Amino acid sequence: MNTLRNRRLMGEINVVPYIDVMLVLLIIFMVTAPLLSQGVKVELPDAAAEPLSSDMQDSEPLILSVDRDGNLYLNLGDDEEAPRQPAQILRLAQTVLERKPDTPVLVKADEAAAYGSVISGMVLLQRAGAAKVGFLTDPAALNPLDEN
Repeated sequence: MNTLRNRRLMGEINVVPYIDVMLVLLIIFMVTAPLLSQGVKVELPDAAAEPLSSDMQDSEPLILSVDRDGNLYLNLGDDEEAPRQPAQILRLAQTVLERKPDTPVLVKADEAAAYGSVISGMVLLQRAGAAKVGFLTDPAALNPLDEN
């Protein structure tokens, strides 16, 4: 009984098992992280763009253009060739869509434009009140395999 009283309790935590578990988790995350960032490879369907319906062709559409540098243009106002700030585009598009809500809204983006720039422009149009947004395409480049 005397031997039990002479023993002192150990007040330290043994961290070696925790370090082992952390190293195993680190290795697992290092191996799986590149697999998650690659994404899933999919084959998109081929589709030819349909022309605008006749009722949409009667009114002039609101066209937001995005160039390869990410500059935004709107086919309204005095100088359509000048880049516009997002606040200007939002204000002008809201004005047009409040007066005529059925105005067709289209996006014309350069194929080298950054995806984020195109999405930013579409979000501006959505905030302005556009229910549907279409994309303009070049009919000659619909199917590059037919250019023989």
